[in-house]
Formats: sequence, structure tokens, C-alpha cells
Amino acid sequence: MRCAIRKAGITAPSNGANLLRHSAATAMLRGGATLDTVGAVLRHRSPDMTAHYAKVDVTMLLQIAQPWPGDA
Repeated sequence: MRCAIRKAGITAPSNGANLLRHSAATAMLRGGATLDTVGAVLRHRSPDMTAHYAKVDVTMLLQIAQPWPGDA
């Protein structure tokens, strides 16, 4: 994977198989999958390992974000 990314001239935050895992998780979340489903597919041992994918899709997070208490 690392070699293919380098040959393609792609600049990515990760240059190995983790790039594929991250891309798959992001695509699943955008497609409506739950964090539990993503964790099962990626074989994470803990929900905490999967939780960091929730911050990936800012547009999706903006749709579910609640206003801060007291802000009106």
C-alpha cells in the first residue's frame, strides 16, 4: 500500500493499510452505518477504538449537534 501511494503521488496523512481502514470506516459512516457496525467490520476490541471515526464527518456531526445549554 505504501509503495502504491508513493507511486501515485498521493499525499495522505497515513501511508499504509490504515489509510484503507480509515477510508472504509468513513464511507460506512457516510452510508449510514453505526459506530457499532464499523467497529465490528474493523474488528475493534473496544467501542473507544471506533469512536474516533465519529469526528471524521463534520457535515454529519453538524446535523446531529445540539446547541450548548444556555445559548439562545
